[in-house]
Amino acid sequence: MTNIICIAGFGDNTSMFDPLLHTQVASKHQLFPFNLPGFGAPPLVEQTTLSALAESVNVFAKQHNADVILAHSVASIIASLAALDTTSTPIKTVISLEGNLTAEDAYFSGTAADYDTPEEFYTSFLARLNGMIADRPIIERYREQVMKADVRALWELGSDARRFSEENIPGEILMKVPSAKYMYNPANVPSASLDWLQSHDLASIRLDDAFHWASVDAPDLLSRKLLEVLDK
Repeated sequence: MTNIICIAGFGDNTSMFDPLLHTQVASKHQLFPFNLPGFGAPPLVEQTTLSALAESVNVFAKQHNADVILAHSVASIIASLAALDTTSTPIKTVISLEGNLTAEDAYFSGTAADYDTPEEFYTSFLARLNGMIADRPIIERYREQVMKADVRALWELGSDARRFSEENIPGEILMKVPSAKYMYNPANVPSASLDWLQSHDLASIRLDDAFHWASVDAPDLLSRKLLEVLDK
């Protein structure tokens, strides 16, 4: 049995993994959903950055002797940074669930940097999500979780994700992890990231027909694919 930390993406929390807890992967392996500070857990006193959140992930990984992280969206960067902190982490494997490969993947988080205050970004972001619900009802659950996030943490994390993606290629950071996997539905991924994936030797697993939140709308599919990776 493998101990696996599950980390939600931008603005979300562990509720996105609730359906996965009732699948085969949860009966064969130990899943530890982890609320990041500001996103289901009390926010950090200091600035909410990718690296600061990675430190909190490493503390949790040590507590639960976990060497695998299932990380959604921008949390893939956080998980990669945690795994690469070789002085303090037991993490050996990062399974990126449609995590950031290029700057184009920060289509939600990266927009935070366009606003001068947390409140301005929060108001605009919720309005943007409201406009998407009619075409993609699954967004409604996500919007409800974003409304529970700490407004300052949301803005700071999004701004830092933009900065990080301008200075680095997130996919290359992921590939530095000893064992990195990428799970995705091509329909959900920006063309720039699909092009990057085709030109790099990153182990990838398809999740055809799943939405961006596969653990919510396709938990059994995600479970089967996870077991294919974990039980090899």
